Amino acid sequence: MASVGSKQFFIQGVTARGKVFRPSDWAERLAGVMSQFRPGGATPGSHLSYSAWCLPTSMQTEHGDTKCVVVHSDLREEHPMAWDFVMNFAKDNELQVVEACLLQ
Repeated sequence: MASVGSKQFFIQGVTARGKVFRPSDWAERLAGVMSQFRPGGATPGSHLSYSAWCLPTSMQTEHGDTKCVVVHSDLREEHPMAWDFVMNFAKDNELQVVEACLLQ
């Protein structure tokens, strides 16, 4: 779980040019790749669930229901290379990244 006061970043499935990012399951794929990077480390079977540090979700934007991946800043502290991978994915695909807080 993210520590109190930690920041979250939303990687939105909309490019800098306003196009919807494809494939439609990109958020689930990215979060699946990141499933091993989790609080307490990977455990047997942990690849079958998403990490609390990298969760797929969706949100309402001006483009309608938009796929997103919520990335917790704790990932940056614990696994800097994993953080770089996720952020470079967003950068390479020109995806919009917004700092925010997920309310649950």
